[in-house]
Amino acid sequence: MRDPYTVLGVSKTASEAEIKSAFRKLAKKHHPDANKNDAKAASRFAELNAAYEIVGDDEKRKAFDRGEIDAEGKPRFQGFSGQPGGGFNPGAGGFGQGSGHPGGFESFSFGPDGFQRRPGAGGGSGFEDLLRGMFGGRAGAGPRGYASEFEPEDFGSQATGQDLAASLTIALTDAAKGATKRVSLPTGKEVEVKIPAGIASGQQIRLKGQGYPGPLGRNGDAIITVNIAAHPLFKADGDDLRLDLPITLYEAVLGGKVRVPTLDGAVELAIPAGTNSGRTFRLKGKGLKAKGGKAHGDLLATVRVVLPDKVGDDLKTEIEKLRDDSPYDPRKDLG
Repeated sequence: MRDPYTVLGVSKTASEAEIKSAFRKLAKKHHPDANKNDAKAASRFAELNAAYEIVGDDEKRKAFDRGEIDAEGKPRFQGFSGQPGGGFNPGAGGFGQGSGHPGGFESFSFGPDGFQRRPGAGGGSGFEDLLRGMFGGRAGAGPRGYASEFEPEDFGSQATGQDLAASLTIALTDAAKGATKRVSLPTGKEVEVKIPAGIASGQQIRLKGQGYPGPLGRNGDAIITVNIAAHPLFKADGDDLRLDLPITLYEAVLGGKVRVPTLDGAVELAIPAGTNSGRTFRLKGKGLKAKGGKAHGDLLATVRVVLPDKVGDDLKTEIEKLRDDSPYDPRKDLG
């Protein structure tokens, strides 16, 4: 990775405010959401975040400036200093004169138990403890037996990339029964998302490792917000579905059987004689699958009395006769 100051376009003497301002400006410019047709936008944005992870943090910035960590936040191998003439000699497989062992050398070898003093070496050194203390107890063999092996966990949150947000709109039938859908991420990548049956609008699905890459190679997650498209007939109400069911004037007065649509196909509903508009009938188990269970909600069908498109003279005559022979006041309780 490039020098983080170069990535952010600031000098090494830049103030915290200047660094933050530069980051915000570049983040807005290079965010994948604003560059959907640029395949390299995601990598630039990831590099920008990684750079700010270093110089935007006071402690990490100081460590970088002192040369203790590199541009990816990894510790640099500093070597071990001793008295004049001492030092590390990889070719000899050991260290030079140490302050506790004047005039002699201590050699170390690496085996299953980590770094050990070689037989015949004089005195105790504490080198293994020092090495493990520096690198979190993860000393390991390298090309010459002295390099260290690092795990992303050793460096905390900087090891993992940022999460990204995306949205997915699905049909109500997919929400009710479950489905597998493809979604385009801000990185330009397309992934499959498994939609569980009974998901509600606004709920989120987390896709592990599908977010922006981190400085140590571990990706963040993709957070997918699921939205359910409006259905022409049904409206979700928790696990229940609601439906406006139109019926004729004579079905409301005389009663009869009417066909009611459901997500699983039409069923028959018996309408009692004298049914008022606004009455709601409950169809058990015809709603949405309850989250985390096998039970289903219900379908709540509210009847709406609908007159014919054209009211003929015969109907008017019958209604006038009903008005005169059997008058009633449905608003008597309104005061």
